[in-house]
Amino acid sequence: MITLTAPDTPFAVVDTARLDRNIHRLHDHLETLGVPLRLHVKTSKSTDIARRVHKDGPGPITVSTVSEAEYFADAGYADILYAVGIDPHKLPRVAALIRRGVTVTVLLDSSAQAEAVTRFARDRSIRIPTLIEIDCDGHRGGITPNDPTLVEIGRILDDNLAGVLGHAGESYFALSPNALHKAADNERDVTVAAANALTEVGLSCPIVSIGSTPTAHRATDLTGVTEVRAGNYVFFDLVMAGLGICTPDDLALSVVVTVIGHQPAKDWIITDGGWMATSRDRGTQNQPVDQGYGLVADLAGRLIPDLLMTGASQEHGILSRRPGTTGSIPDLPVGTRLRILPNHACATAAQHHLYHVVDSSTSPTVTPTIDAIWIRHNGW
Repeated sequence: MITLTAPDTPFAVVDTARLDRNIHRLHDHLETLGVPLRLHVKTSKSTDIARRVHKDGPGPITVSTVSEAEYFADAGYADILYAVGIDPHKLPRVAALIRRGVTVTVLLDSSAQAEAVTRFARDRSIRIPTLIEIDCDGHRGGITPNDPTLVEIGRILDDNLAGVLGHAGESYFALSPNALHKAADNERDVTVAAANALTEVGLSCPIVSIGSTPTAHRATDLTGVTEVRAGNYVFFDLVMAGLGICTPDDLALSVVVTVIGHQPAKDWIITDGGWMATSRDRGTQNQPVDQGYGLVADLAGRLIPDLLMTGASQEHGILSRRPGTTGSIPDLPVGTRLRILPNHACATAAQHHLYHVVDSSTSPTVTPTIDAIWIRHNGW
């Protein structure tokens, strides 16, 4: 049996006990609300993980790159939403998937994009189902329901129009249960209002798609919504824990690193896991509890109190006491292996091409054995 002491560090670890618990929790919540999940695979980019969500065979997924769409299509996924504003240059790759029998839905928020999609589809005698991105909270792209451009885009798309999509990106900064509930309600209300604006002028709008991991877990009424998108939830991370959506004990992704040195005068422990292994994401720095670059656990996954990854260069990580705490830094000799729990699972997972799979439920207090190696897909 191979344990986490064997592979060269740094490497990514996925805990299936936590992973499955996270998957079942959201599944049960959405089932209660009567709305299906469209899994966002951008976090894990793993067919092995998608199969744990879709136990009965490939189901509907969301992707963030065309390369993901191609990779998952090769694995049998035939209902794919590409949820990034479409670059017309990528339409030939979308068309190639459609000709293979894959339903690829694209996203846009401008008349120029709509004209490009319509022209391309007409010239190739295909239909490209298209969603109009709705701005529900000023976070990024999209248009508001009362913007005349909404109907204009819908009319340009004609038969390619498939519906609307909203994403409550600002929910990642909602720091109270009440704020999260409001974000979930607003995401629903604004996106449904956009759908109504289209149907009121005779345009078809069968899909009303919303979703983010925070709002998916805090929604209590999804009237008018046809699907929910979420992806981060399979792993969760410290940002989600800081929002109260999960706890650190739910985090299914970690990175194993090795102690390679010490700076006693600075109370530093140096590891071989820098930002190339864990990412530069500092998503908790504006939350009530700043977790540095990540929490530190032993190989069994038990958190080491008040020890943080507080600094990162390309291939070096710095561990030190949480600011404001007292006492000695733990005695962790050179060669000690540790696990870093990340701020942002998507960013950390993106640094790796493999997941080393363990099951904490079978060995909660000892170094886990590696049960499998799962491939992760990267690239655009």
